[in-house]
Amino acid sequence: MRKAAPAAARAQAPRSRAGMTPANGGLMLDRAAKPRRTGLELPPELPFETWQRIGGQIALIADSSNWWLGDWLAYGTSYYADRYRRAVEETRLDYQTLRNYAWIARRFPMARRRDKLSMQHHAEVARLPVEQQELWLDRAERHRWSRNRLRAELRRLGELGRVNEDRSSVRVGIDIPPDKEAAWSRAAGRANSSLAEWIILVLDDAAASALDIAGSAHGGDASQQEAAHPA
Repeated sequence: MRKAAPAAARAQAPRSRAGMTPANGGLMLDRAAKPRRTGLELPPELPFETWQRIGGQIALIADSSNWWLGDWLAYGTSYYADRYRRAVEETRLDYQTLRNYAWIARRFPMARRRDKLSMQHHAEVARLPVEQQELWLDRAERHRWSRNRLRAELRRLGELGRVNEDRSSVRVGIDIPPDKEAAWSRAAGRANSSLAEWIILVLDDAAASALDIAGSAHGGDASQQEAAHPA
């Protein structure tokens, strides 16, 4: 009889899902699909079931890559405070999008991420306390809610409003030209954030960068600064 895995191992191991290899939990595409840098080659007369399965695998890999990018950037800010920004620029990836991914990744340690839900599901509840995060992710997973359905349920029950009331906050008012407001709104939309959330993320990013520079100049520990001032 196979022995049960220790509780700690069970907590860390992700639950299986279509598209994951049983050997190491890695991601893969069906052998019928040949991925290329600029496309995907599929054979003629592909059975519908195989075509459908490949679509699910691609979606899983795409969502997983968001987590990978978030973890990658979070690692860089902790270990390469004086070099990670240049590395990010050299990848030619959108910096603000990466910062969003990193913020979500920090809010959810790997053991608490739900592989049956997308990163965007997690983003919807990321500002909630941990207990509420778990509650809403449980509901979304159990009822197979889409990201939009989860957002609608949160708004319907006023959960986000109650959380904002419970948190101490300071209101800051600024006057900005209409053209800047329009540009900022477009940038927020591309980051799948409200304008207010986007402004906070950008300011958090600027503050973290300034503190990283100041800490490096004074011999501060970058990982401690990052923990104290997350993006």
